Amino acid sequence: MAVAAALALTKRFGDLTAVSDLSFEVAAGSVTGFLGPNGAGKTTTLRLLLGLVRPAEGEALVFGRPFAELDRPATRVGAVLEASDVHPGRTGRNHLRVLSRAAGMPETRVDEVLALVDMVEAADRPAGGYSLGMRQRLGLAASLLGDPELLVLDEPANGLDPEGVRWLRDFLRAFAARGGAVLISSHHLAEIAQTVDRVVIIDHGRLVAESTLAELAPEPSSLEDAFLELTREAYA
Repeated sequence: MAVAAALALTKRFGDLTAVSDLSFEVAAGSVTGFLGPNGAGKTTTLRLLLGLVRPAEGEALVFGRPFAELDRPATRVGAVLEASDVHPGRTGRNHLRVLSRAAGMPETRVDEVLALVDMVEAADRPAGGYSLGMRQRLGLAASLLGDPELLVLDEPANGLDPEGVRWLRDFLRAFAARGGAVLISSHHLAEIAQTVDRVVIIDHGRLVAESTLAELAPEPSSLEDAFLELTREAYA
């Protein structure tokens, strides 16, 4: 069984079809890159998987069920869709404390995830003074509070410096090596080529490619060429 799956998924907003008959799977023990041009429907698809919007047709499943039907979802799925989702006057530590209580997690988990994302020294500063990269790390820490099996991340490398990007890559690879699954949406193709095992590419809400990275782009530098060719020709 796939950890996460879109099954003939369609979502419309009025006359706009954001996602159309989209199907793909995310497997345990892998990092899957979710790629597409701006406006391709990536964020809408992630929101469908997380139960934040309802599909017009098809199903969005995590662990074989709609997200809303999961018991203690924070222990199964961690997600970062918006890095700035924190009150500027609250410290990073207190932000995580609130979230841990809401998820029924012990407060000791806050210190653990702060250490995991290398945010211990900044934890007691107001989040309003954080850089974008620090807010990205805080968002990732929040997603890890429940020790989830699946991470769903939308542009997690935005704002990270080169050291932070490498740290994120190594973290996600290690997470997958322990049996976790990662679905990561990004425009940073060079970084994705060094991070993922599999690639899902969509354009105009439709699937244009789903394969291993090795099949689609045997050389890391060729992912950009493959991406541009697929998205250019999808509806030519």
